[in-house]
Amino acid sequence: MHDTQGQGPGRTRNAGLGLALASACAFGGSGVAAKPLIEAGLEPLHVTWLRVAGAALVMLPVAWRHRDLPARRPALLVGFGLLAVAGVQACYFGALSRIPVGVALLVEYLAPALVLGWVRFVQRRPVSGAAAVGVVLAVGGLACVVEVWSGLRFDAVGLLLALAAACCQVGYFVLSDHGSDGEDAADPLGVIAHGLLVGMVALTVVARPWDLDWSVLAGRADLAGARVPAVLLLGWIVLVATVVAYLTGVLSVRSLSPQVAGVVACLEAVVATVLAWVLLGEHLSLPQVVGGAVVLAGAFIAQTSAPKAAVAEPVAGSAPLAAAEGADRSGFVSGG
Repeated sequence: MHDTQGQGPGRTRNAGLGLALASACAFGGSGVAAKPLIEAGLEPLHVTWLRVAGAALVMLPVAWRHRDLPARRPALLVGFGLLAVAGVQACYFGALSRIPVGVALLVEYLAPALVLGWVRFVQRRPVSGAAAVGVVLAVGGLACVVEVWSGLRFDAVGLLLALAAACCQVGYFVLSDHGSDGEDAADPLGVIAHGLLVGMVALTVVARPWDLDWSVLAGRADLAGARVPAVLLLGWIVLVATVVAYLTGVLSVRSLSPQVAGVVACLEAVVATVLAWVLLGEHLSLPQVVGGAVVLAGAFIAQTSAPKAAVAEPVAGSAPLAAAEGADRSGFVSGG
């Protein structure tokens, strides 16, 4: 008979990696559905508001089930809603209005490096060499995927907005991990549900949905030459690219670590580029293909830095958490 206890850490890392990949694929699939809606006449911020508001309504029963959470963890929910939901998307769209898409995306996905800096210099925890190498490879590969050399121009405000989006994304990974700390750990479903509600309120102020052209949703949009109902594309964005993406993303952070999940999240850009190639006819160049392979290599190397200590048996309805004494909660082990 095999020793299943010794296989626990490996199973936890594999499950966390699978969740992180699922989250990256779900998030990466939002662009190919959102672009036809924007081309059909919706403003980018209106698509963002519809995405968050729709997901908030879907998760409303979950928020009601965890209605005690705002009183218990108000700072966590407000921070998650403002940073992980509203902040990332609002700052990213603001950056797109001033700098090229590739530059904005690269700056935003500097978040894994910023997470590494947060852990090393703010929390003063050691990080492994594998994590550092993974971050360098992922960011370098991402530069090829988005082809930053094709239209680089300096705009201080645009770059600051893109950097703000990256900082908000750091908040997503750090807060997702922070919610599992202590005896009063917040259920990830409750955090996401209430965070979406907070994000919806915040985005309402920015997006001004009362100016939204609702007639676009009653029509059809062009996707790969086919006329697809606009509401079907919106349903994909809400259910898959938001609800499923956030659920799998938060659970992956709790199973792996903010740093490792952050690097794997860089695959979102690869997924988005491939889907745009297949569905929107935006062809990949050789540097983009090579860059995608480098991002994959970086994500793989980073995930090997997960702690090798034993983990506790998972509680029903929650992600497995590291429990062995001496294991670093951030996902890195001293001297790794």
